[in-house]
Amino acid sequence: MKPRSAVILIENNRIALIERYRSGLHYFVFPGGKIKVNETPEAAARRETLEELGLEVEIGRMVAEVWYLETPQYYFLARVAGGEFGTGSGGEMHSSPDSMKGSHLPVWMPVDDIIVQPVLPSLVAGLVQASYHQGWPAEPFTITDQ
Repeated sequence: MKPRSAVILIENNRIALIERYRSGLHYFVFPGGKIKVNETPEAAARRETLEELGLEVEIGRMVAEVWYLETPQYYFLARVAGGEFGTGSGGEMHSSPDSMKGSHLPVWMPVDDIIVQPVLPSLVAGLVQASYHQGWPAEPFTITDQ
């Protein structure tokens, strides 16, 4: 696995997510993807958000670092700087649920729903929901999710 970056983008009490249907499973993930060689985690988060959501974003601070199968995933707060939600043009955005990659659909979900919906990783969903109401931790939260 390669390192991954993702954004936590909240507007009007809703969070931007990618709804996935893949291999008979239904779940949601935070917008993001693999970090390319010589790309910073922040640059990857910006690029992936544009590809998946059609939005240009300003990347804020990192609020979570997840280690999954010994590979880091970085989660950044983000704010919309331009673009139109739902116009992402990344190749994965045009795949069907039956394809190898499964489907990717940008959605807005009420922040409080992310702990009752299948949002992955679930530990990050819990952190987001709690921090949205109580304030973000001063330092990035580190999670080991095997």
